Amino acid sequence: MPNLNWLGKDKVVTYHQKVPFHFLDKKFSIGNSGNAIIHGDNLIALKSLLPRYENKIKCIYIDPPYNTGNENWIYNDNVSDPRLQKWIGQVVGKEGEDLTRHDKWLCMMYPRLRLLQKLLANDGAIFISIDDNEQAALKFICDEIFGASNFVCNVIWEKKYSPQNDAKYLSDSHDFILVYAKDKKIWRPNLLPRTDEMNARYKNPDNDPRGVWQSDNCLRKDVQPSGLFTITTPIGRKCDPPAGTSWRFSQQKYFELLADNRIWFGADGKGVPRIKRFLSEVQGGSVSKTIWLRDEVEDNQKGKRELRELDILFDTPKPTALIEKILKLSTDKNSIVLDSFAGSGTTAHAVINLNQQDGGNRKFILIELNDYAENITAERVKRVGGEFNFYEIGEKLFDEDEFINDAVPLEKIFEYIYFSETGKNYVPSAEKNLLGVDNDTAYYFFETLSWTTLAEIKTRAGNYVIYAESCNLSDNELMKYKITYKQIPFDIRRY
Repeated sequence: MPNLNWLGKDKVVTYHQKVPFHFLDKKFSIGNSGNAIIHGDNLIALKSLLPRYENKIKCIYIDPPYNTGNENWIYNDNVSDPRLQKWIGQVVGKEGEDLTRHDKWLCMMYPRLRLLQKLLANDGAIFISIDDNEQAALKFICDEIFGASNFVCNVIWEKKYSPQNDAKYLSDSHDFILVYAKDKKIWRPNLLPRTDEMNARYKNPDNDPRGVWQSDNCLRKDVQPSGLFTITTPIGRKCDPPAGTSWRFSQQKYFELLADNRIWFGADGKGVPRIKRFLSEVQGGSVSKTIWLRDEVEDNQKGKRELRELDILFDTPKPTALIEKILKLSTDKNSIVLDSFAGSGTTAHAVINLNQQDGGNRKFILIELNDYAENITAERVKRVGGEFNFYEIGEKLFDEDEFINDAVPLEKIFEYIYFSETGKNYVPSAEKNLLGVDNDTAYYFFETLSWTTLAEIKTRAGNYVIYAESCNLSDNELMKYKITYKQIPFDIRRY
C-alpha cells in the first residue's frame, strides 16, 4: 500500500502516545444527561477521553479545517499563533521552520486521527468532511491509520446550489465526506427510511392481487451453467442471455416463477423477461447512495439560516440534516457520538433532533479549541434544549519527570487508577486509602507498603492490589497475603 510522506511525518507518527494525560475539570452543568462539551485542544482532550471511551464511540463525525490558505486557524502559513510555534517546536523540532501549509496540516491531523481510531468502537465508523484542498492527502493518511481495507466510501455532498460567477476556474458545488469503519467486516450501515418518492415507483399494471410492484433485470453479470437456457415469451419470441451473462435462476426455478405470475414480459407480452419485486416484500428501508443532494440533506445556506434563527452568528456551520443522515446510517438509540472539531455544535443539535424523532438516548461529546466553545457551541446546544456538562482541560496526571503531578487532587488520582484497573467508576469510601473492590479484589493506594499500612486495611477480600511508592515486604510475604504490589508512578497505566 503506498504511503504519503511529508516534512515532519517521522515526528508525529507516534506522537499520540506521548501526549500527556490531562484531567477534565467540570465548570458547569445544564441538566444531568451525560453529554459533554469540552473546551480545549482536541489532541489533549481526546487523550483525556481514552480511559473511559476507548473502543466505545459508535459514530465519529469531524469537520476539520479544510486548509484553504484563507481560514483563520492556527496552522496557516501566515499565522504566527504562539500555540502553533510551541507545538511545532516541541514536536517537529528545528525542521518545523520549513514546513509548508500542507505539512503543518498533516502534522496536525495525524496524531488526532490516531487517537480517534483508538476511541472508535469495533462496530463503529468515522465520517470526515473535507474539500479538494486536502482530500487526497487525507485519504492517504486515513488508509494508513484505519487501514485501506476499512475504507467504506467517499460521499459527495452538494453544499451549495447557485454557481459562483466570480470563480476563477470552475464553481465548486460539493464537499467530500470520507467514511471509514473501525472494522469493515463487522460494521454495517443502517438502512434509511423509505421515501414516498421511492414507493411511488411501484405500480400494478396487471392488477396483481399482491399489490404494487417493480420489474427487475433477470440477468446476472457472470456465467452460471444452471442459468444458460432459452426463455420463450408469450408471443413465441426466443430469449437467450447475452454472451458473458446468464439468467439469475435455473430453468426449474424460472417455471416456478412463471406459474406464480412473477415474470413480466411487458403489457403487450413482447418484452424481454423481467422479474416482479413487490413493495410488500421490499426490506423496510433503503441503502444510502454516495451522492447526497441538497434537496435531501440541505446545504451551507440552510446551516447558516438555522443559526440565524437561534440568534447565533457563525461563518461555516453544517446543516443539521446532513449530520442527522450520518447518525441515521451509523448509530442506534443508545450510541455515543463524538465530534472533536465541534465548531457551532451542529453535531449535538443533530443528536438532539434525532433523539426527539425516534425516542433515542444517544449521547454526544463535543470538543472545541476556540474561545467561542461556551458562547456559541454550548449556547446553541442550550437554546435547542440540550443538556450537557461543560469541561475545561485540567491538570496533567504526570509532570515533566513522569512523577505524579503534585497539583492533582488525590481523589482524581484514585478515580484514574481505579477506572484503569476495573473499567468502573470510583466511589469515595469511608475507609482511608481504599479505591474500591471489584471481583473480590480490593484496591489500595499508600505512600509506603509496610506492616504498618497493612494494619490499616479493614476490607477483607480474596486478593489485594496495592499502589505505593515503595514496599518493605518480601516477595514471599506479598504472595502469602495475596498482594500485588504496583509501584507509583511507574506501574500506573499510561494511555
